[in-house]
Amino acid sequence: MSEHRRKPPQPQGGGRAAARRGLSGSSSGRRAAPRGATGSPSDGYGPGGAGGEERPYGGRAEARRAAQRAGGGGRRRAAPDGAGRGGRGAGGGRRGAPGGPGGPPGRGRRPAPAKKRFIDYPRAGKYGAARWVPSWRQVTGTLVAFFGGLLIAAGIGYAMVGVPSAKNAAATAENNVFYWSDNKTQMAATGDTNRQNVEFKDIPKAMQEAVISAENATFYKDKGVDPMGIARALFNMARGGDTQGGSTITQQFVKNTYLSQDQTLTRKFKELFISIKVNSKLSKDEILAGYLNTAYYGRDSYGIQAAAQAYFGKDSKDLTTEQCVFLAAVLKGPNLYNPDGGVGANATPAANTERAKQRWNWILDREVEVGNMTKAEREAVGSFPKLKKRTSSLSGQTGYLVDIAKEYVAKKLELTPEELDRGGYRIYTTFDKKKVEELEAAVKKTQKSFLKPKERAKDKYVQFGAASVDPENGAIVALYGGEGMDKGHYSNNANTTGVPVGSTWKPIVLASAMEYGTYKTDGEPLSPMSRYNGNDLLVIKDQNGDPIMGSNGKPFRQKNEGTTRWGMVTLRKAMEQSINTPFAQLGVDVGLANTRKTAEAMGILPESFDKGNLRNVSFSLGTSTPSAIRMADAYATFAASGTHYEPFSVTKVEKDGKPVPGFDPPKRKKAMDENVANNVTDVLENVVQNGTGKKIADIGFPVAGKTGTTDKNKSAWFVGYTRELSTAVTLFRTDPDKGKLLSMNGTGGVESIHGGDIPAQVWKDYMAEAMKGVTPKPFPEAEKIGEIIGASPSPTASASPTTDPSASTAPTPSVSAPSPSPSRTNGNGNNCSIWDPTCNDTGGTTDGGTSDGGTTDGSTGGTTPTPSTSSDTGGNGNGNGNGNGGFFGGPAG
Repeated sequence: MSEHRRKPPQPQGGGRAAARRGLSGSSSGRRAAPRGATGSPSDGYGPGGAGGEERPYGGRAEARRAAQRAGGGGRRRAAPDGAGRGGRGAGGGRRGAPGGPGGPPGRGRRPAPAKKRFIDYPRAGKYGAARWVPSWRQVTGTLVAFFGGLLIAAGIGYAMVGVPSAKNAAATAENNVFYWSDNKTQMAATGDTNRQNVEFKDIPKAMQEAVISAENATFYKDKGVDPMGIARALFNMARGGDTQGGSTITQQFVKNTYLSQDQTLTRKFKELFISIKVNSKLSKDEILAGYLNTAYYGRDSYGIQAAAQAYFGKDSKDLTTEQCVFLAAVLKGPNLYNPDGGVGANATPAANTERAKQRWNWILDREVEVGNMTKAEREAVGSFPKLKKRTSSLSGQTGYLVDIAKEYVAKKLELTPEELDRGGYRIYTTFDKKKVEELEAAVKKTQKSFLKPKERAKDKYVQFGAASVDPENGAIVALYGGEGMDKGHYSNNANTTGVPVGSTWKPIVLASAMEYGTYKTDGEPLSPMSRYNGNDLLVIKDQNGDPIMGSNGKPFRQKNEGTTRWGMVTLRKAMEQSINTPFAQLGVDVGLANTRKTAEAMGILPESFDKGNLRNVSFSLGTSTPSAIRMADAYATFAASGTHYEPFSVTKVEKDGKPVPGFDPPKRKKAMDENVANNVTDVLENVVQNGTGKKIADIGFPVAGKTGTTDKNKSAWFVGYTRELSTAVTLFRTDPDKGKLLSMNGTGGVESIHGGDIPAQVWKDYMAEAMKGVTPKPFPEAEKIGEIIGASPSPTASASPTTDPSASTAPTPSVSAPSPSPSRTNGNGNNCSIWDPTCNDTGGTTDGGTSDGGTTDGSTGGTTPTPSTSSDTGGNGNGNGNGNGGFFGGPAG
């Protein structure tokens, strides 16, 4: 064999095998065994299999190194795109060899580098999730750029904003202007800024320390901002939650001087920059004086000097420690801490007074805690200060109308009353000027002829309240809230929640029976011609037919006002004479939950339900306490044949001459079946023509309505309607100091006040005027409805009472059975009013009575006193039917 080995043939492809076959020269290591010697199929490399070329023992790595040396000894270069290693792809081969037809050069040529991106993200050369993970250089660069941008923005913002002036803020304050329903005539303008700036030396040290202790204990140490407070506010705004402002006194001063209270990021950043600048430009004393001169304290007073005059009738420099701490407490929020009361169900005078006293004590303790007062000084502080009587420039009913409209706007725009009071709004209301005047005149007329407070002690503290609603859209067209804010009466009697409605609740129970049926009818509607036992002291049974037990363990017996033995009467007749026992049993048969469902559908707010009697028999007899506005709106549902609209008081609002969105009229909702509502109306028309509402029967146009009088004669109601107008009138007595209802027995020189006399008279006088110029529409014809149950002949009525000395007269609390009262009846044996000339007997018609929050609703002027009952409250109930829930400030439309 020749010592000269022949050159191996050039392979068709590249790759590692070709490199190994292309080795030249002898290897210094062991030589490979001849191909095929092992007998393995893998021994053959080429088509010939065995007998091929020998290979060195070094393995693939050694073969590659040898190939590189044979090809020129240089380091192998990377193949360009498209040419695989050693021939993979379109070309291949050794260095310098062409890469193949149409392909790039082989290993011998370096590819052109890829163009670099300015920001390498997603990252090149990375695959999968790694492409999206930024490098540490990218993270660092981003943070540097972000904080650098913030510094630049902060510098620009700091340079652009100016230091606010309390005097400038006072000069640019705006009014809120309210208009009557004609959208032209101005009703009132509020918000005239009552502010008088004082020097820092005229602000008592006690005021300074109280405010700092309560709101910003580090005031003299901080830099004017609260970074955590700002971050919290921005976070809440970003997620759409409640907005929160900065908590430092400096920030509050800045906020007060910016009349725009828009909760936006732009305003928050301005507030931040200004606060920082204020802290660097003004002394702490100047900032504190600016804050106390711009803050709102309630009673239309801005600044400590105006507040000192409004609450105490003195200059700020003369305030005592007790008075200073009170003003510091009010700064928490006048709507909730001003003892006069505020806007909303939770802002009653009683609730506000209690909150103010609690915060007053807390601030004094806080002063000791932060070192602004010693314990000895704290103990020397006197009692909660006595306030000066509040005054108002809004006369007559205007103040109450403005309050209703303000409450509605604040709720719609999600503003606090304090923010709304900053002004700049044009508010167009639903209030009809003529109707408001007519309603006030009707009240004054009856009040003048009925009450003589200088002669009769029982005539003191008597209050009237009334509201009138348009059934076609829910607009509140008129209301009567009291004597007037200018005369010191600040509680809106048309919007109170705390006066039980008595038997005016019974139509809601009847509507529930026709809408949902009873357990006796398997849910099928119940006819108003169904008969129920109307006897006095009737045992009320549950849906299993078992007697409902009183708290004394004996069966509960429902009390009527009179003792007439009615026997089985139709629900129509029971409504006409307002007999309690049929409706007490009907409410149980229907299910009290269904009655609540109907009431809510008609616009009665659940918070006005009597929580103490929520599941008791008395609930069906009117122990709940909706406002006059809500009762008028609920009966408007009957007038509109089952259609309900939420009561509303504002049609549109403008700010800076531009309409503010969100004041579209309420949407129409179906509260009950049309025929259910029409049947209730038919029953209530009969109440007016033949029953307890007979006083208004001769008004001259179609009218439906219901009387109501509560237990112990603490309130009396008349709620009635035409197709065009629904009106509720209430009468009650209240202790002005304790805010509790008082009995009206003896008021007006009569033994007992009923819904069918004084309230009905006010209703009649008003509606007669309000309907002038209107062509009254007749009520829709009621079609027969429901199943008639209990259709047995009715026993002859007698005056013999049904008594059982072993029976209880309370559903849960124990109540002693009242002694019988004589009834006033006519020649037919039916009850009647003393004002009825055909009446020839003594007594009065009954409209029921319940113990423990029960209701009574006597004749249209009967003189029989309400039966005397004694009661013990049970659970959370109120023995007077007043339940839980405040006396004033109930929400309205």
